[in-house]
Amino acid sequence: MAKQSKSAEQIAYEKVEKRYETKRPLLKNCLKAFLVGGIICTIGQGITYFYIYFFNFTEQTAGNPTVATMVFIAMLLTGFGVYDKIAQFAGAGSAVPVTGFGNSVISAAIEHRTEGFVLGVGGNMFKLAGTVILFGVFSAFVIALIKSSLIQLGVIS
Repeated sequence: MAKQSKSAEQIAYEKVEKRYETKRPLLKNCLKAFLVGGIICTIGQGITYFYIYFFNFTEQTAGNPTVATMVFIAMLLTGFGVYDKIAQFAGAGSAVPVTGFGNSVISAAIEHRTEGFVLGVGGNMFKLAGTVILFGVFSAFVIALIKSSLIQLGVIS
């Protein structure tokens, strides 16, 4: 199938369109995402050290309460409308860390609260985050099966 040649009007329209197209500051957006994501991760590391120092967790065992704390903080900030401003500024820098998961869960719950607790909040709460939970649990199950098999075969101990 041969490409159709563009008419003079189409070419002129594309030129006008390019002139008025919003230029996205790619480098600036990447830097903002990197800095905010780094700050979120630094806060998470501080929370990890808090659990290690005050509650005698090891580095391995401090991970779960740290994740829960970060998700809880993100949910609180979303409820107060602060996280939306952070996300507007940072873009992916706030969506990629685990705090983005907490934000997506609570945002859907807040959005549908007028429909009631069961059908509104309960039915829509995991609309965005449900796939993350599903694939995370499934992936963990598969990895656990592989690890258990390797242990049973004596490949690893």
